Amino acid sequence: MTKYEPLEAFLTGKRWQEIPMAFEDIEQVIGASLPPAAFKHRAWWSNNPSNSVITYSWLKAGYKTERVDMASRKLVFRRTASGPSEGGAPPRPTDDPLPPTSDGVIARLRRALGGTVRVAEGVDLTDPVGEEWDAEVR
Repeated sequence: MTKYEPLEAFLTGKRWQEIPMAFEDIEQVIGASLPPAAFKHRAWWSNNPSNSVITYSWLKAGYKTERVDMASRKLVFRRTASGPSEGGAPPRPTDDPLPPTSDGVIARLRRALGGTVRVAEGVDLTDPVGEEWDAEVR
């Protein structure tokens, strides 16, 4: 049994769309302290299946991390569309992370990047800015 299998079992037993947890709650579930990197580096909480053993655990349980707040030491596990994976492998990513929809590209980006990037209302990410853009347009 790996150190993080209790987290996988905990998440697999839930059927909620979102499970908010503090880092301390995760430590209680696994019965051990998280490594120092978990408190220092946002990337430690990424959903890349080759990132770490703990990442594999939550992906295998059918969840991904969102809204990681390093300052407050909290995050949300969100159920993936596929739920728990079959055969012990993490869920496979879709070929198109931004499937075609009737809404605009900004709304699609916000959904795809939910919890990783905050874009203020009214900001158009496609607007050119800076001198380099101005030089290229001329």
